[in-house]
Amino acid sequence: MSRPEDTLSADVHYNDTEARKYTTSSRIQNIQASMTHRALELLDLSSPSFILDVGCGSGLSGEILSSIPPEEGGPHVWVGMDVSASMLDVALQRDVEGDLLLADIGQGVPFRAGTFDAAISISAIQWLCNAESSDVSPAGRLSRFFNGLYSSLKRGGRAVCQFYPKNDEQKKMITGAAVKAGFGAGLLEDDPETKNVKVYLVLTVGGGNLNGNGGDITGVVKGMDGVDVLDSRHNNRSGKGEIKKGSKAWIIKKKEQMERKGKIVKATSKYTGRKRRIAF
Repeated sequence: MSRPEDTLSADVHYNDTEARKYTTSSRIQNIQASMTHRALELLDLSSPSFILDVGCGSGLSGEILSSIPPEEGGPHVWVGMDVSASMLDVALQRDVEGDLLLADIGQGVPFRAGTFDAAISISAIQWLCNAESSDVSPAGRLSRFFNGLYSSLKRGGRAVCQFYPKNDEQKKMITGAAVKAGFGAGLLEDDPETKNVKVYLVLTVGGGNLNGNGGDITGVVKGMDGVDVLDSRHNNRSGKGEIKKGSKAWIIKKKEQMERKGKIVKATSKYTGRKRRIAF
């Protein structure tokens, strides 16, 4: 069975018919509610917070954010962004409490730095892995999204993104893009090795003091089984100094940066960085 994100972009797939079908399905409502509560558990918010709902759709997750009781740290105030105008139209008809923004997360997160306390995303970011044209790469879309998300969160803030990776390569691509943007990242799987597996990417922005853990994501998933923690901030430094400008290593690094921005670059070969002979 093919995945919708393999054939169409999200704004095309979720037309008026699909948006209403998605929102009125009791099965989807139950699954969405369960994953949203799980994401909130991983966010571990102790007080009402300002939350960004990435790929908010028709506001199913947002309704839960608004309904969290005070004894559980709520209710939360939220802003939702989605690329599907039809989904947002259904959200408006349902009179959700959050503010709504029509935007493509693959083009970035258009908010001021440090706007949000936390972010949540349910079944959305896997859509970034499929480029819609030859001059836009999945790596570039993922880079713009995670860089924008990192900037929009306050220092010490957290984000939880539930997604359905197509394979291990896609899982690695998404997690790697988050780490490159500066996040500490923990990958958590519920019901692993089953057809109902749910993957949660738990992210944190360094510089704050999250429950005494200095903003380290390992404080969020400490004691959990089956968690793979990736944190680029703790990598050992080589101590070799900066790469010499114009060298092969420098050129390859620049190419990788261009690819993450969605640019098309020439393939690296044995001639990359080789000095040309002087012609007389």
